[in-house]
Amino acid sequence: MGHMGQAEKRKEAVGEYEKGGTSLRELEAKYGVSSSTLHRWVKEAEAVGGIVEWERQRVRGELTAKASKALPREVRELRKELEEARLYNELLNAMIDIAEEQMGIDIRKKSGAKQR
Repeated sequence: MGHMGQAEKRKEAVGEYEKGGTSLRELEAKYGVSSSTLHRWVKEAEAVGGIVEWERQRVRGELTAKASKALPREVRELRKELEEARLYNELLNAMIDIAEEQMGIDIRKKSGAKQR
């Protein structure tokens, strides 16, 4: 088997992943492409409705804005969730502090939760 071009490699790897039964880690080893790159390719292909359409658009240099926007949007959503979780965590800690102060008991130590 000759040396695969980037486009062929991309098509093969994404196609194999879409069929199922092969993990990104296995494909990483097989094709010598990082799993984060593979993940991006899969996401882009999904965003435009599959590998065939994705390749057609890539070849014609018209990969839709939809595909390139898909990932940043996901990142923004995850950042938002993370921030909400962080705030929720702060709120819980503040509530525990207040409860401890008012009741004069050490809630954190009692529950066996790890002290920071």
